[in-house]
Amino acid sequence: MIPEAFPEIAWSALAPELVLVFGAVALLLLDVQRKPGVKVLWVMSLVILAVALALGVWQWIAATPEGEPIFGGMLLFDRSAALARLVVLGVTIQAMAAARSLFAHLGNRAAEGLALVLLAAAGFILMAASQNLVMMFLGLEMGSISLYILAGIAGDGVRSDEAALKYLLLGAVASAVFIYGAALVFAGTGSLDLLGIGEFFARNLLLSPAVLLVGIGLLTAGLSFKVAAAPFHVWAPDVYQGAPAGIVGYMAAVAKVGGFAALARVLLSGFENFRPDWAPIVAGIAALSMVVGALMAIISSDIRRLLAYSGVAHAGFILTGLASGVEGSSSVWFYLAVYTVQLVAAFSVISVVGGAASSGSDLSDYRGLYRRSPFLALVLSVALLGMAGLPLTTGFVAKLGVFLWAWRGDLEWLVVVAVVASAMAIYLYLRVIVIMYMQSPVGDDPVLCDRPTSWALGAATAVTVVLGVFPQPLLRLVETAIYL
Repeated sequence: MIPEAFPEIAWSALAPELVLVFGAVALLLLDVQRKPGVKVLWVMSLVILAVALALGVWQWIAATPEGEPIFGGMLLFDRSAALARLVVLGVTIQAMAAARSLFAHLGNRAAEGLALVLLAAAGFILMAASQNLVMMFLGLEMGSISLYILAGIAGDGVRSDEAALKYLLLGAVASAVFIYGAALVFAGTGSLDLLGIGEFFARNLLLSPAVLLVGIGLLTAGLSFKVAAAPFHVWAPDVYQGAPAGIVGYMAAVAKVGGFAALARVLLSGFENFRPDWAPIVAGIAALSMVVGALMAIISSDIRRLLAYSGVAHAGFILTGLASGVEGSSSVWFYLAVYTVQLVAAFSVISVVGGAASSGSDLSDYRGLYRRSPFLALVLSVALLGMAGLPLTTGFVAKLGVFLWAWRGDLEWLVVVAVVASAMAIYLYLRVIVIMYMQSPVGDDPVLCDRPTSWALGAATAVTVVLGVFPQPLLRLVETAIYL
């Protein structure tokens, strides 16, 4: 018997992730040995992220759309994974630049917080590049456990502890559901490799695929938890409200990128042949997410809970593009890229207004924000208008893309639901803008914003407007990442 060839070890394909992991270790060791101070550690983390981003750009150039399996087929080195890597690293740099005050507040725990941010980014990047369900689970847990700790790292109150505990417990249930789904898929196909599953379907005809369909459903449910899609969203409002304001935007953004990238891998790569079976379920989750998210956001009086329910609605919009099949995956990636930038920008403004380590932020705190800080009011307004999908913002292009592909995929009813939910969302976002510009301020003290946060917020605002007016460069970028 001739032994199988040893799997190819391509460390260069994991260069950004290796930089993030070893960078996290270096931060912890330096803090233990030298105690250099929060500012030095924060600058080092930005340098680590910049190096990882540069390597990610190089990988984008080197990768091909169809990809190349590496590490024995556990990972796939393709442009879809490279795009996920660029999106995760981009929003991580954006969030890190705006979270300097949070890490200053953490003091002796700043090194742990910075390391957790880097490890979470590495975990969700691995999750997006996984071609094997076991590797996908490892990336999921690496990223998720880091976020569980970040949710309660400030430790400044009962609400923060509650957010971390609820996130941990419900996250453990979601992970168990994912594992059960993977076990059923293995029972039905004899493989955990998505490429191997596709080859299995090419050679075999399943007359009774009930076990496999249940497995696909459980995998979808487990990943839907990570992206906060209804009815798996119950953790999101409490976690968004209780976690430190300076980092919760990052937590929400990277989890959505990793979760949707994994969903696209599972449904479009492994089980595209079963699209007639899973597409109605995904469409139903999308419709429920849009309706529940919009309705609950309208009645929310806390801006962080409002954004949490808004995130549920946006998960529904993204699932609308995913339900249309492989052809709509480019619209999914465009939506993810622009929405995560807007989300991190909105929470960065909240951290400046209410405090980076705060939990909860009532809408009344934003009365007359325009008079106290015109810049922050402008940034938050642009981010909210982008989320609403108004023309001349990236949100409009993103929603138009997922609506068009869903319509072409014979999901006209879902597009109608999405348009109604979008109209409802416009009201809730305009309500916040009216409070900022048309009501009397709560105080006369100006709201000050440090320079790194100002740069991050300015860049996010420019991206939302410029790519909304000229979206072609980003559209071409995401289209070249999709292998049809």
